[in-house]
Amino acid sequence: MKRKSVLLTVFAILALSLLMTACGGGQVVEVEKIVTVEVEKIVTVEVEKEVEKIVTVEVEAEVAEATEEAAAAPTEEVAETTEETAAPAAQAGESTLDIVRERGTLLCGGNANVPGFGYLDPDTNEFAGFDIDYCKAVAAAVLGDAEAVEMRATTGTDRFPVLQSGEIDLLVRNTTWTISRDTALGFNFAPTTFYDGQGMMVRKDSGISSLEDMEGATICVQQGTTTEKNLADVFRALGVDYEPVVLPDSPSTTSAYDEGRCDGFTTDKSGLLSQLPLLANADDHVILEVTMSKEPLGPLVRHGDDQWFDIVKWVTFGTFQAEELGITSANVEEMAATSEDPVIRNLLGAEGDLGQALGLDNDFMVEVIKQVGNFGEIYDRHLGPDTIFNLDRGPNAQWTDGGLIYSPPFR
Repeated sequence: MKRKSVLLTVFAILALSLLMTACGGGQVVEVEKIVTVEVEKIVTVEVEKEVEKIVTVEVEAEVAEATEEAAAAPTEEVAETTEETAAPAAQAGESTLDIVRERGTLLCGGNANVPGFGYLDPDTNEFAGFDIDYCKAVAAAVLGDAEAVEMRATTGTDRFPVLQSGEIDLLVRNTTWTISRDTALGFNFAPTTFYDGQGMMVRKDSGISSLEDMEGATICVQQGTTTEKNLADVFRALGVDYEPVVLPDSPSTTSAYDEGRCDGFTTDKSGLLSQLPLLANADDHVILEVTMSKEPLGPLVRHGDDQWFDIVKWVTFGTFQAEELGITSANVEEMAATSEDPVIRNLLGAEGDLGQALGLDNDFMVEVIKQVGNFGEIYDRHLGPDTIFNLDRGPNAQWTDGGLIYSPPFR
């Protein structure tokens, strides 16, 4: 402690007290109180400063000791721990891009029970669907091979933990972009690939033509989804009482409704459409016209790796841009070789170094389009007029056709 400065300050205050006594008289007691208080303040401040110095020194010593111990630990043990915990790339100190390239495969989480979007074919034991193709698109860009993907079937409940833990590199599973998922859960959403809204399916002979007709109805809904919360909000706003029948996954929700355990079945309209062919008698059911929410669906990654986020984002935008420019899987190589349009040449890497800025080859979009296709090709392959769904593009049309599919410039 700095005793010298404390004593000097005390002497100064005592001198002031003598002066005040001489000038004013009768003020000695008050001055003594002032002196006591000031001395206590000074001593307290000095003690706090000394304690802070001691603590800082001790902490720095502990950190240095821990660092030395960690550096001396066997390399094998560190590697084993990292593998066992499947730590996210940011925690492991290595970029997701490097991890994926070292592994040689992309680990992607998807749906296994929604035909058209994510479906595990029991005959081939292979995943297929609109969302699955976006996993393949990223693999084509990063690894040059759209088939270098290991799909993991995820549910509405476990999809977020497996992404957070680093067990997968990317999640493309008809997942709605919300503020809480973007912030509190620690995710970054790539561009929306499918604009959807929540709907309601009922039996044609039920007499139900609107949500207001569902007073006292039972409604099947999947657990751990925005659908469950939207249902409660919408029906509360309408003043309609209902009984939710909450199921753990898509198959059990669909089965419960098909078995007659519920008067209604709610999920995204695209999901209702995909489940319709799975019902025992599809013609007995109808999807109401009402849209209960906004459901922007698309790929997502963890916070903490901007390079990986940029890759997934611009691969997605690239499929949008390719459709707008008329670049398809059939003509992409020719366009890359012969086009004089600077916009096309930038997109396909014929000029510029846009790919290098992402850590990829400049012609990464050539591989994506050649192996997977542009947005329109992906859409038509799984949801278009030649499928059982024949789903109108609606808001999922290009912006030039009045839709919401729009890519920023590749510049």
